[in-house]
Amino acid sequence: MGSLWGSVVLLCGVLLLRTEGSGAQQTKNNVPRLKLSYKEMLESNNLVTFEGLANSSAYHTFLLDEEKGRLVVGAKDHIFSFNLLNVSRDYAQIPWPASPTRRDECKWAGKDLSRECSNFIKVLQPFNQTHLYVCGTGAFHPVCSYLEVGKKPEDSVFRLESHVENGRGKSPYDPKLLTASMLIDGELYAGTSADFMGRDFAIFRTLGKHHPIRTEQHDSRWLNDPRFVGVHQIPESDNPEDDKIYLFFKENAMDGEHAGKATHARIGQLCKNDLGGHRSLVNKWTTFLKARLICSVPGSNGIDTHFDELQDVFLMSTKDPKSPIIYAVFTTSSNIFKGSAVCMYSMTDIRRVFLGPYAHRDGPNYQWVPFQGRVPYPRPGTCPSKTFGGFDTTKDLPDEVVTFARSHPAMFNPVYPINNRPIIVKTDVDYQFTQIVVDKVEAEDGQYDVMFIGTDMGTILKVVSIPRGSWHDLEEVLLEEMTVFREPTAITAMELSTKQQQLYLGSDIGVSQMPLHRCEVYGKACAECCLARDPYCAWDGTECSRYFPMAKRRTRRQDIRNGDPLTQCSDLQHHDELSGLSTLLDKTVYGVENSSTFLECSPKSQRAMTYWQYQRSIVDRKQEIKSEERFIRTDQGLLIRTLNKKDSGIYLCQAVEHGFMQTLLKVTLEVIDTERLEDLLHRDEEPAAAAAASRPAQDRSPPQETPNNKLWYRDFLSLVNHPTLNSVDEFCEQVWKRERKHRRQKAHLVQQVQIHHQQQQQQQQKAVVNPHTHMHAQGLAAKWKHLQERQKGRNRRTHELERAPRSV
Repeated sequence: MGSLWGSVVLLCGVLLLRTEGSGAQQTKNNVPRLKLSYKEMLESNNLVTFEGLANSSAYHTFLLDEEKGRLVVGAKDHIFSFNLLNVSRDYAQIPWPASPTRRDECKWAGKDLSRECSNFIKVLQPFNQTHLYVCGTGAFHPVCSYLEVGKKPEDSVFRLESHVENGRGKSPYDPKLLTASMLIDGELYAGTSADFMGRDFAIFRTLGKHHPIRTEQHDSRWLNDPRFVGVHQIPESDNPEDDKIYLFFKENAMDGEHAGKATHARIGQLCKNDLGGHRSLVNKWTTFLKARLICSVPGSNGIDTHFDELQDVFLMSTKDPKSPIIYAVFTTSSNIFKGSAVCMYSMTDIRRVFLGPYAHRDGPNYQWVPFQGRVPYPRPGTCPSKTFGGFDTTKDLPDEVVTFARSHPAMFNPVYPINNRPIIVKTDVDYQFTQIVVDKVEAEDGQYDVMFIGTDMGTILKVVSIPRGSWHDLEEVLLEEMTVFREPTAITAMELSTKQQQLYLGSDIGVSQMPLHRCEVYGKACAECCLARDPYCAWDGTECSRYFPMAKRRTRRQDIRNGDPLTQCSDLQHHDELSGLSTLLDKTVYGVENSSTFLECSPKSQRAMTYWQYQRSIVDRKQEIKSEERFIRTDQGLLIRTLNKKDSGIYLCQAVEHGFMQTLLKVTLEVIDTERLEDLLHRDEEPAAAAAASRPAQDRSPPQETPNNKLWYRDFLSLVNHPTLNSVDEFCEQVWKRERKHRRQKAHLVQQVQIHHQQQQQQQQKAVVNPHTHMHAQGLAAKWKHLQERQKGRNRRTHELERAPRSV
């Protein structure tokens, strides 16, 4: 009864499954179509990982260099250079720890020696064709230097200059503080803290030929405890003098802007050619303005649900370099619920807000209102150029312009997202969004933006945004959820290489790499490839493979907008390729009357709804099985709690997705009545008893329960008839332990027999015979013969019954 014993172990796993009613099917549209664990990603060769060094961590700062084929990563006390083809091989590293003196000073100041008193790399920017500019926290004493990387890939140079510069205004002191930086034309723009205590936050411009410049100090109207997320340069016109630097950050709401302490997401702007004022705002920005970024869900009661904790931004370029699309990731600052959202913004809306009214505090309650007075000329925030006003430099601006800019840095109107609502909202999951990158992919029916969203649990969501006629009517299809780190950890850095078609991910514990597309996992039929709705993939006539726009038209089978396989695949010669019946599983399962059995059927797609049909025989009519007291439909299959003889028959498991039905499994269930089972049990005991009687008396041991006697049946009944399922865990643990112990004993006995056979051969060669040893070897040989006979009997009975490997 070996296979029936295996069924007990199978049933242990089955009864621990989470059962769900048909109501769970209603939430299918909000789940990823495919969900892959870390182990599955590794086994399918779709993940490469660098596990990190024992004396390092915080792999948070990325710089992608596609020309040299390298990914430079800043971490704790180290700088790495990874090969874009495989981050686990051919990487170089440079140790850059803080000096022992700085570490001691940091420790004496009350900081954590292991977590804070190290050199955490925060700035990695290209300086020229051969060098990078790098900065780190330096154990609460920021330092910067130059990293030589060579001009060409074959140079194989990766060396840190010995010269070290003061990093104040470039890198934060505290490694926990968020910072953002960008090096443009030899000048470093950085949003960071400028003091040991983390109270003086500013937007700096350092390096280069100009005097360092910053935001107004200790003025909450300018910056109020900000946490910086990103810095980007966006041209304003065809004149380079009008180029502006945009900063994305979150900060505490200004006094009077909100009833309580709240976080607001901001976008700030300043002119690239801003040199500060002449009499007022000397070495301070004169063109700095900021506006609030809104990402909220309108409520039916008129109260919006706001996502204010800005986490990351990504600029998707368009045909017009002056008008990129901005993707921003937000989470909630609410204590009531956790949630994440992605909002899209247009530069047209952003510029309209910066040309709108300034925020001004007025009235008896000193609240924020739009400024109604006269705005000086040229308008504060305008870059000095021949395009507007004719001023050559900000030092030539009239005093009234500089004075107004100093007291009115905020705009009254906020920036609303495209369509005035998020394109993705997640509030029913145990993770939150942290990072985002977007790839523009050309498909058969148009271009699509594919988003890769990192979470704080070490997973990546792959989402495609599908326009339904316009940008104001979008459908988000969650294609995949993939675990990319061995343990839950926040993804803190992401870079996408279009050249390599790879995604690179950073976290506290290491760096991972995964392909942008994995078409082969979707299935081996045209319908399965079409249902995936992945812009990267198309049916090429033989398999689901990478879509290339230049391929021959007749080989393309792809429908991202609708995902309808009936229109794409119905003209194929063989109907089974459309329905997927070529891969249909057909198996026979045996069950015991009055016990339970589980018919396992789990669709590859989590968005598919499963239906079960039953027919007594092939000629009978099919009937749909609905959840009731005896039948429980789960995401993993069908559980029949109490088997009757009339339950014997054919069961069909079908998956329905996007209006397309696919048969996945055909199960023939045969219910064995208890009388027949008792006959099988008695018949099974006879060979065991005969084998025991044939053993020598000195080798006979007390009767032991083995999987060949009634032990398995008692286990089976104990499990099926247990009053509650709470202690099933304990019972299954006992069953599995007993099975493992049996296998170990058998392996040990076989090893003993082999050893004594070798010893016997050696003794015969020497013509020396020891009677005691000879008798012991005979006893072991009898045991081995008994094991072989028992296995032969088991195999013979299994063949007679044609028992399925997963029967119950």
